Amino acid sequence: MLTIARWMMRGTPHAAGGAAVAALVPWLFWLGAAIAALVTLRRGLSPALPVIVAAAVPAGWWWVQGDVIPLSSVLLVTLMAVVLRARLRWSEALIVGALAGAVMIQLGIFLPPGGTGEMLDQLRQASPEVERLLSELGSQGLDTEQLAGLLIGGVTGLIVLVAAVACLALARSWQAGLYNPGGFREEFHALRLAPRELVVLAVLGGIGAVLGLPGLGMLLWVPLLVAGIALVHGFIGLKGMNGLWLVAFYLLLITTWPMILIVLLLAVIDVFANVRGRLVSRN
Repeated sequence: MLTIARWMMRGTPHAAGGAAVAALVPWLFWLGAAIAALVTLRRGLSPALPVIVAAAVPAGWWWVQGDVIPLSSVLLVTLMAVVLRARLRWSEALIVGALAGAVMIQLGIFLPPGGTGEMLDQLRQASPEVERLLSELGSQGLDTEQLAGLLIGGVTGLIVLVAAVACLALARSWQAGLYNPGGFREEFHALRLAPRELVVLAVLGGIGAVLGLPGLGMLLWVPLLVAGIALVHGFIGLKGMNGLWLVAFYLLLITTWPMILIVLLLAVIDVFANVRGRLVSRN
């Protein structure tokens, strides 16, 4: 992958062409987004605009075809790359990305073009169990179309945010591999939310609950999750533990919800305890 990044950074035409081709190929939009983020991180927003546009145009074509994820991911990872380049703090980039993703959910960007009514009708016809469940929800006074919209928007928004975070991490690792070997590992292992950033997340979550903005609650936990994952990486790195521990960690994280809650709790504790700082001082 580093060879690809090195070729892309030979000049704007290489990067723009690579980003456009990747964004046009199904399921390769993440590569186009990562290329756009790499150029943004290295050169800044203005010099990277041709590459961003080159990735956004074919991604926009997919949007017209009904797939909003490619273009949303390109735009979101670009925004996060701009913040990371300017502020040099992963936590701030993650918070901005989560907030932007929540805005997309609230604007209904991730909803089907014709709304959720047609989709619910198809589900009712295809499954008697779904028909019965929707009827029960409707009898309880719940708006099934609104619930379906929240579910679709929330899940799609989460996918877009996770994809953008992964693309940003890939771009940052490319940048480190080309210009600062080992820098990404050191930077990611040190990722930790500051107390004021935790307060910002809590305040935004409270605002979302009071004003009825569910998009905020759906995505604001993601920065904490990434900080918790960074804590585990940093702990294993400081202890010199076998890489298989990371494999086991990710298997548990993907397959069990309680593990996600544990990682979130560890991230909150680390905000105040600075676990890695204590380990370094002891060593």
